[in-house]
Amino acid sequence: MRISHVDMHARALGGVMKPLRGLAAVFLFSSAISIGAASGALAQSYSFSSIDVQGNTLIDDDQIISYARILRGRNLSAADLNAAYQRVAATGFFREVDFVPQGNRLVITVQEYPLINRVSIEGNRRLDDDDLSATITSRSGGVYSPATAEADANAIAEAYANAGRLSARVNPVIIERQGGRVDLVFEVQEGAVVEVERISFVGNRTYSERRLRNAIETAQAGRLSTLFRVDNYNEQRVARDRQALHDFYLSRGFIDVQVLSGITELNAERDGAYVTFTIREGQQYRLGNITVTSQISGIDAAPYQAGLIERPGTLFTPTLLENIIQQAERVGYESGERFVRAEPTLVRNERDGTIDVELTLIRGERVFIERIDIQGNVTTEDRVIRRQFDVAEGDPLNPRELREAAARIQRTGFFSDVQVNPVGGSTPDQAVVDVRVEEATTGSLGFGLSYGADDGVGGNISYNENNFLGRGQRLNVTLSTLESSQAVSLSFTEPAFLGRNVALGLNVGLSTSSANDSAYFSTEVAQFSPSLTFPVSEYGELSVRTSISRYSLTPASPRRQTAPRILRDRGSATTASVGYTYSFDTRDTGIDPDRGFVFRFSQDLAGVDRNWLRSTMMAGYEQHILNGDVTLRVEFEAGAIIHGDDASRINERFVLSSEQFRGFSSYGIGPVGYSNMGGPTGGGTRNGLGGNFFAVARFEAEFPLGLPQEYNLHGGAFLDVGSIWGIDQPGTICAPGVTQNCVIDEAALRAAAGVSLFWSSPLGPLRFNFAVPIMIEDYDRERRFDLTVATRF
Repeated sequence: MRISHVDMHARALGGVMKPLRGLAAVFLFSSAISIGAASGALAQSYSFSSIDVQGNTLIDDDQIISYARILRGRNLSAADLNAAYQRVAATGFFREVDFVPQGNRLVITVQEYPLINRVSIEGNRRLDDDDLSATITSRSGGVYSPATAEADANAIAEAYANAGRLSARVNPVIIERQGGRVDLVFEVQEGAVVEVERISFVGNRTYSERRLRNAIETAQAGRLSTLFRVDNYNEQRVARDRQALHDFYLSRGFIDVQVLSGITELNAERDGAYVTFTIREGQQYRLGNITVTSQISGIDAAPYQAGLIERPGTLFTPTLLENIIQQAERVGYESGERFVRAEPTLVRNERDGTIDVELTLIRGERVFIERIDIQGNVTTEDRVIRRQFDVAEGDPLNPRELREAAARIQRTGFFSDVQVNPVGGSTPDQAVVDVRVEEATTGSLGFGLSYGADDGVGGNISYNENNFLGRGQRLNVTLSTLESSQAVSLSFTEPAFLGRNVALGLNVGLSTSSANDSAYFSTEVAQFSPSLTFPVSEYGELSVRTSISRYSLTPASPRRQTAPRILRDRGSATTASVGYTYSFDTRDTGIDPDRGFVFRFSQDLAGVDRNWLRSTMMAGYEQHILNGDVTLRVEFEAGAIIHGDDASRINERFVLSSEQFRGFSSYGIGPVGYSNMGGPTGGGTRNGLGGNFFAVARFEAEFPLGLPQEYNLHGGAFLDVGSIWGIDQPGTICAPGVTQNCVIDEAALRAAAGVSLFWSSPLGPLRFNFAVPIMIEDYDRERRFDLTVATRF
């Protein structure tokens, strides 16, 4: 027989009322025999020399008496006896409880809840049994408790709510079996998925709703939900969105921002949610003046003031303040004053929107790190976590350094939760750094599709492990294939080589390509390249490397289609090179999220069969304007390769792809060679040769199109200007009347302008480029439309 949870509550309530009625009779009887002597009646007490328990089969007598907390021979008032009864009933183990005083003997009669024979979940299709069973505490063989069953039902309902099904209903039901056992069944009505129909913001004066929606995870659903990305309602995600909005404003100088609430309302059908965030922005501030004063005798503030590199006018953010404090304390640390602490005082200048920072140098508490205890790392080795600390056992304790270490541990991506806290040590001047982590998944197996106008449709499979064998090492194996090329690569990175802040990289690759419309030759390349990478400044990084490669080049067949300049490059060669790359990147640093600068410069020097020096550089700047709705980018890229005695080969020269220079195909601009195969006009077949030098400037803007958010579409406009040129020993130069077996090498300027459409599709990010060349040579190859897509699933 199935008994609903409501019926069980009714039975339990009846059981509770029985002893209450008995106790009420005791009180009424006491009152009746003591009218006129009220004080004596109210002072009535009990004392029991024996306590008997009846009706129990699962829980022993002593345990039940311990629940009551009644001692034999001790005087009890009626209130004490009632409290003892309440304690036994509150355990939740009994369907009925009865206390009956019989002189100096107390009889406790209980009716226990049955044992659970089996726990099952019915009606669940979207969430499997294993996931739901992990959320409940009722277990087979345990004692059935209505309160526990109700809590388990709520836990299952919460799991459905986190999956976007707020209307899910869960009803716990028991089925009585022989032997006083029951089956506990959770009947689930899953309900419909609740989609976020509207996300609104109240109080946002500076940033538009569109910009704020881009800062959070939750997205609105719409009419095209089946085709476009949709986020179902998730309460935990909305909570994260509140924090994301708070961080968004803080990182832009709004230090007084408050995200007051994230209110959610359901529509009448309970299948749609309206989420509203209420924001108090406050004023935006920039850095004003920084002053340093010292309260420590014998320590001058001047060196600390000189050690600050931040300048007025920068957006005032928590990251900026941390950097200022760190710079000041570093001066003390480097001069041997390891306990100097810089305490900031902020002075708001609301009229001009600046904040002055007054740093006071004080003597910090002399507490040393006794040891660092790490817990929760099942797979990851302790040393991987320890190397994220700039301090070790015996160093002074600095709370700021502990916060920074916790942030670095979190940024490794190895852990879903990180807690770093100091606790008392063995002596008052020592502390133990307690580190607790919860590990996250770090490995992935990916399958992908790609498309490019130059390479066509392709696929790839890759295995990636960011915490290889728990050592913090990265391993990646990738196999990819395109219409005219195949490649396999393996890369391994040790981020702390020899225990230093130096990353050792090992890369092995093998690739083949066949002749196509862009290249009239086939290649095979095998390469091995180790490298060392280390920071040289706060935003700067230097990588040094060596490389050994073996390649072979085969002209297309029939060879009469291939220009003589390419035929000269056929054959095989081995190249050994050494090189370096310096990079400087202020993007994603937390200093100013609305702008960033990146610069890279590389050089490689090759020897053995081939001798050359290759140099490349790239500089880029990105700026968000109109409150972040529009992004402007400027990039400049250039390169040069200088050879020794031999002329450069086609596989060594630079090629501008249709992504580097929009509006033209790969090998579409720059030096070209013509074969002796006559074309429609009597000329030879065109072969792109690449060039020894190139320079290109790219200007781009991204902006919203005014479409609903669920379309995930935005637009862009671009202008590319540049050229590629330079061929060693070109041979015959093409001229009027000379159109076969000749070369054209001109440093002519090209330019193309166009528009872009960006779509965050279910297949991945798509970009459609529509370009029109506005400066072009007769022998160039245009590409007015280009589509790129890359996805992983």
